[in-house]
Amino acid sequence: MRVGVAGSKESNDCLVTVKESNETKIVIESVVAAFFYDQIKATVEETLKEMEIENVSVTVEDKGALDYTIKSRLISAIKRMTLDV
Repeated sequence: MRVGVAGSKESNDCLVTVKESNETKIVIESVVAAFFYDQIKATVEETLKEMEIENVSVTVEDKGALDYTIKSRLISAIKRMTLDV
């Protein structure tokens, strides 16, 4: 199974893990989930749509990252998952 990881669990960052899956699944664990869960999920969904990526499991462990950080970590994790090693 291919897996891609990007980011960290430091403050104002997020750790994104992307794995192959039979369906698109998004799991978000965030210290600010009560306020920003919907926005984080929308950022992940929009990025997957832009990249035309389906059938992946995405886990975001957020420590207060801004949208552009979440997006860049997701893109990096996807690219690392798809690298031929």
